[in-house]
Amino acid sequence: MSRLGWGRGLLFAAMGLFLLAPLVVVAGVSLNAKKRLFFPPEGLSLRWYLRAFEDPGWRQAIENSLLLAALSALVAVSIALPVAYLLWRRRWRLVRMLFVAGVAPFMLPPVITALGLMIFWATLGLYGRFENLVLSHGIFLVALPLITLKLGFDSIDPEVVEAARTLGADDRRLFATVLWPLVRPYALSGYAFAFVLSLNEYIIAYMVAGFTVETLPIKIFNALRYGYSPVMAAVAVGFVLVAGLVFGLFARFGDLPRMMGRLR
Repeated sequence: MSRLGWGRGLLFAAMGLFLLAPLVVVAGVSLNAKKRLFFPPEGLSLRWYLRAFEDPGWRQAIENSLLLAALSALVAVSIALPVAYLLWRRRWRLVRMLFVAGVAPFMLPPVITALGLMIFWATLGLYGRFENLVLSHGIFLVALPLITLKLGFDSIDPEVVEAARTLGADDRRLFATVLWPLVRPYALSGYAFAFVLSLNEYIIAYMVAGFTVETLPIKIFNALRYGYSPVMAAVAVGFVLVAGLVFGLFARFGDLPRMMGRLR
């Protein structure tokens, strides 16, 4: 058993090093003193992190991505909340179909969803608009808050609902005073997941908006096409830090395993 334990520990350590290796390389490249993608870095400098905010193109891409992620995650939660509530409350066949429709875009290859959205907006003559990109991301990512909210509603003790009914609470008061406080952490976790994935999403952003709305993934791709710069690595490190901060806050102040599906 001791040998098995050591072997398992070495296996997990090797897997951890394998997963961390690209992050270490990218972080090292972002610290290069020269404008080269060298690893190990030739000299140490933080000027590429400053350049990401000083350069108007990079700064605009950062602002576009943050605004897009914040709004599209809000759209996703706004769609998922009533569907999850109706699925818990009524369990109608139509609501189940809505649940499947909400999960389907995330289960399909992103290029298929992106192609369908591109054709849809181009047919309406609305291709390349920021608000359409927000709706497209929201629809694509609705599966994340939909699943977390469904877990939240399923975890509610029926006796709590029955007690509120006995005390005279109607549907509106029941939702506002009992249901929403119980599922709010699940809504926040779904929002966080959608926010982080929207920051990193490229295919839908490119096919729905093209280069009219340049997000950070599109900006990085363009930089790779027209020239190499450690700014790309600095921005990538920023992606990792934002995702780590979001999930770290949930792990620190919330019950992250339960929000991800563990009911007990």
